[in-house]
Amino acid sequence: MPAVVPPVAAYQPAVRSGDYVYVSGQLPMVEGELAGTGKVGGEVDAERAYELARICALNGLAAIASIADLEEVAGIVKLAGFVASAPGFTGQPAVVNGASDLLGEVFGEAGRHARSAVGVSELPLGAPVEVELIAAMAPSAKVRLV
Repeated sequence: MPAVVPPVAAYQPAVRSGDYVYVSGQLPMVEGELAGTGKVGGEVDAERAYELARICALNGLAAIASIADLEEVAGIVKLAGFVASAPGFTGQPAVVNGASDLLGEVFGEAGRHARSAVGVSELPLGAPVEVELIAAMAPSAKVRLV
């Protein structure tokens, strides 16, 4: 599990409210560096963007782990994926599958979720992909404060 990615603006990486953890948008950061920049369907091909979406989801899990025990995740409720898209690129769902597939690998059936896959003109720092999550936690989950 990577370390939680520090915020690039005024927000928390994850916040717990009741039995849910809301994860802020996660970029494909690896060891403090953006793993790629550019538009999908332009400078970034869809296969690479799929891998970057996986990194975003992994960073989302790190954000959850920073405030709660991952063993207490009852399921992933919602995933929203944003894809910086070159004109004419319409493969956003296949790109965001990178994040969805990772969550399925980690949580099995509990990783299945509602989802949006949206094409956008720009993302923070020039990232090709950004992912945010909502996780349902077991009611007895222990919360850790950082």
